[in-house]
Amino acid sequence: MILNRFVAVLILYFKAGSGTTVSDGYDDFVEEDNAPQLDYKNPHWCHAPGLTNGEVTCHSPRGPAYRSTLGTRCEMGCDRGYRLLGKSSIQCLANRRWSGTAYCRKMRCHVLHLIPHGRYTCTQGFMVDSRCEFTCDPGYRIEGQPSRVCQRSGSWSGAQPACEDTDPPKIKCPPSRLKVAEPGKLTALVTWDTPVAKDTADGSLDVILVGQEPGTDFKEGASIIRYKVYDEARNRAACKFIVRVEVRRCPDLPPPMHGYLTCSADGNNYGATCEYHCDGGQERRGVSSRVCQFNRSWGGNPAECVPMEIKSDVKTVSALLDQFYEKRRLLIMSAPNISDPDYQLQNIMIQKSDCGLDLRHVSVIELLGSPPRETGRIKESLLGSEVIEGLRQVFRISRFYFSMLLLDERGLDRERFIHPMASDELFSYIDSFLLDEGERERLELHRDFCD
Repeated sequence: MILNRFVAVLILYFKAGSGTTVSDGYDDFVEEDNAPQLDYKNPHWCHAPGLTNGEVTCHSPRGPAYRSTLGTRCEMGCDRGYRLLGKSSIQCLANRRWSGTAYCRKMRCHVLHLIPHGRYTCTQGFMVDSRCEFTCDPGYRIEGQPSRVCQRSGSWSGAQPACEDTDPPKIKCPPSRLKVAEPGKLTALVTWDTPVAKDTADGSLDVILVGQEPGTDFKEGASIIRYKVYDEARNRAACKFIVRVEVRRCPDLPPPMHGYLTCSADGNNYGATCEYHCDGGQERRGVSSRVCQFNRSWGGNPAECVPMEIKSDVKTVSALLDQFYEKRRLLIMSAPNISDPDYQLQNIMIQKSDCGLDLRHVSVIELLGSPPRETGRIKESLLGSEVIEGLRQVFRISRFYFSMLLLDERGLDRERFIHPMASDELFSYIDSFLLDEGERERLELHRDFCD
């Protein structure tokens, strides 16, 4: 009604003018007057807007109670986990339609990749707000964030974690062991099984030995044996044990008076044998050797070195020589008579070298003259005629010229001399050809005794 009155007043105004024609603006107005009449009173000009999984917030010119009147503007918003596709803001137009459309689509994140040696579980798959927890296989540990969340932007929070092998291998060495050295030795043969190493990630691994190999001879004392192993991630494990070798020993065995000992191995270890030897002019009485036993005691009783007793009243040459067998060497000196100049010269040199002969275990037998006044003697002890004749026949010793015969400890003819021998020459021959290594060493220790 108000609009009609306004048009009538406007027509009357133009007719009351100076009679000029109506301007073009009037024609435009007529066209607007022919347009559809807007009815702001109708509350349902556009259909009521709706948004599945979302929310529509509208503002109407008529006030908050009107949601679809002409000119109403609505803001479109999606629920959490959904993305808006279309117009975020629409307006109710005069053609009774909204200026655009929109709908909400459920949000998803991309599929997470599996991590080596691990896995993950998610609360809602790959949807928004889904939380995926990562776990590792036995022997591995998570490096990084153990979980990721699908965010509203469609991307995952954080970075992809990794499973790192931080669990060292497992290895167990054999127990430590004690071995007694073998008889006559200072070592013991020790064996054991090589330990096997395992790793939760890599399975069986190569084991490295640090120390002496099993199945070899170990010396006296403690030896530390180590094994170590590395897995593919260079995690390390090691173990060790001790091999102890014990040498059972007897108390030190004292040498006999006027004699000495020669012992095998270390001298007083289990299984060692010590032999008794006597100095020149002495002979052994008792056992020839003693052995260190497992109970740390010496077998048998100690031997003694006593002055050598020579029985000169024997009836045969063999009985005489048996007394010297493997004990003494013999130097048999023969001359036609006591006044022979070669004999006298040799006799003087023999008397001066008596100490050196004893050190070399040499006894002198003298054969002088011819029957029936022939004599034989060992120092002051006289020999029977049968023994003298036996010596001459066995060793082919002449009565008609000076000669000297050297026998070894087994009674074998080693050298003959037809001229007197100086003690240095005689001793040089004995030292070079009749003494063994032990006797030479012993001689060097006692050489000064004769000075």
